[in-house]
Amino acid sequence: MPMTLQSPAFEPGSRIPDLYTCQGEDVSPPLAWSGVPEEARSLVLLCDDPDAPAGTWHHWALYDLSPATGALPERYPTAATLPTARQATNDFRRSGYGGPCPPPGHGVHHYHFKLLALRIDKLPLRAAARCADVAAAARPHVIASAELVGTYSR
Repeated sequence: MPMTLQSPAFEPGSRIPDLYTCQGEDVSPPLAWSGVPEEARSLVLLCDDPDAPAGTWHHWALYDLSPATGALPERYPTAATLPTARQATNDFRRSGYGGPCPPPGHGVHHYHFKLLALRIDKLPLRAAARCADVAAAARPHVIASAELVGTYSR
């Protein structure tokens, strides 16, 4: 069974509600997944905007998450180190989730939430790693992935 990633807050390809953006409370949306392979040793969750004017903008990287985890609640904590995972510094220069905030009038942006199942327990990253570092460190260890894309514009 392939891995799937979904949110009860928005359908694939649809607009992300304001609550989860800089126009609202800028909190993370609830996410749920299934189909994680048995051989997975950890999970990584990324959120990126490839439509940003200066190139891909990294909104979130959560890593070293247990493969037994099947969901994240709305308003996931933003601390860099949590009992169940670590979070990178996003392109807003803070730990945890930073919601959609495209420039006004820049058109529709696509926000790619990606869940990666890895064959290793922990990524060998220093404290305060950046989202791009997480993605690069995870890439060689991916055994399965799932993606959910939402849109937003201002």
